[in-house]
Amino acid sequence: MVKDPVCGMNVDEKTAKFKLEHMGKTYYFCNAACMERFKANPNKYVRK
Repeated sequence: MVKDPVCGMNVDEKTAKFKLEHMGKTYYFCNAACMERFKANPNKYVRK
């Protein structure tokens, strides 16, 4: 399990329908809305 970087919900990376690669790392999302929010401003959600 991994955490959705937008809402913090646990997501199973093996079955996640929503995922996106950003700067070489794959991020998993609980739904399309969270993925779109991340896409709009990834730097807000990526931990450095």
